[in-house]
Amino acid sequence: MILIHNATIINEDNSVKGSVLIEDDLISEVYLNEKVPEGIIKEAQVIEAEGLWLLPGVIDDQVHFREPGLTHKGDIETESRAAIAGGVTSFMEMPNTLPQTVTIEALNKKFELASQKSYANYSFFMGATNSNMEELKKINPKKVCGIKIFMGSSTGNMLVDNKKALETIFAEVNMLIATHCEKEEIIKANIEKYKIEFGENIPIPYHPLIRSEEACYQSSSEAVELAHKYGTRLHVLHISTEKELSLFESKPLSEKKVTGEACVHHLWFTDEEYLTMGAQIKWNPAVKTRKDRDAILQAVNQDKLDVIATDHAPHLLSEKQGGCLQAASGGPLIQHSLQVMLELAKKGKITKETVVKKMSHAPADLFQVYKRGYIKKGYFADMVLINPEKPYTVTQENILYKCKWSPFEGNTFSTTIEKTILNGKLAFDNGIVNEVRGKALKFDR
Repeated sequence: MILIHNATIINEDNSVKGSVLIEDDLISEVYLNEKVPEGIIKEAQVIEAEGLWLLPGVIDDQVHFREPGLTHKGDIETESRAAIAGGVTSFMEMPNTLPQTVTIEALNKKFELASQKSYANYSFFMGATNSNMEELKKINPKKVCGIKIFMGSSTGNMLVDNKKALETIFAEVNMLIATHCEKEEIIKANIEKYKIEFGENIPIPYHPLIRSEEACYQSSSEAVELAHKYGTRLHVLHISTEKELSLFESKPLSEKKVTGEACVHHLWFTDEEYLTMGAQIKWNPAVKTRKDRDAILQAVNQDKLDVIATDHAPHLLSEKQGGCLQAASGGPLIQHSLQVMLELAKKGKITKETVVKKMSHAPADLFQVYKRGYIKKGYFADMVLINPEKPYTVTQENILYKCKWSPFEGNTFSTTIEKTILNGKLAFDNGIVNEVRGKALKFDR
């Protein structure tokens, strides 16, 4: 037994002093504003948590861990270690690997790899193509988090651009569809426009003008229109513009069939920082204006957008060199995403309770994850202890990504992640990731 004693438990829109008892891999008791029986204290391994915050582990619904085929950038083992150090206890990984995860065989191989290597709990998206409908129909919805459609090219070249194929997927797939939405025709036209001015070396600050507000809005609009037409369960990933927010409603998650995701980089950075950070903040969709950033955060606070994730996508720094057409899009984020959001909470931009809601509760509810995402009796013991008064500086030495860099390097956050508990075991403790392995997520569908 493990007893986390006298923490401030942040859970279900409340922050309450309490203790949590763990037996095996489950939460066996939650004591709120009450004393723990002396017999329990004597018998259990006690983690004294006075002055610390106890949160349910983060569930990140969008990561790229690069395995198989791109493991020079990252792999399931290295990136899941970084996740655990960041308080992320579960992840859902994307299909644009080599080979692409567009067959049941490739999907099963990923699950097999993760069962041997992952430090965190895991599931994987199946990728849609213009021609793999029969494979999509074979998916087990109790095991697989969802289907990913690239409605606009991104890293990995899995664009679904056949109108009939797209309609068929939305009409016939009976599970959650997650979309990357950028209009390819608009992007190509913008590239040609700026090539006239700059040739092949278009400067990085033009990235959000190439992958523009209109490119995002038109594609997201098309996805939402298809979802309404066929009654599809749609989740639109990494919203990056204020204009797209008109496509979503402010109402409880349980009443929605169309949901949206915000990512930490779109909540933190703006296009003003391209001049100083260059391609380190080059993502698809692009980081856009301060106005867009602030509107996205407001939409999170108003329940217009439902979850906060990372789109963690490591590249070597050598691959991030050059202009808009050369530098790779994507960056490593998962080790510091929770600290980024708690920093915004410290600044009064969002409450710490909302951070927990959007990073733990909502992903669990949205994907119907079985018994995770909350601090509740009978749930799996995935939790993270935060010291809210201990500053933490991101340095080369404490970055755990295989690519060994972070866009937050040099930043000092005002909170430190002290411990991460995974399935009842101490997986991360004061800077050390222990040899604990995650489990495949199950979905209550």
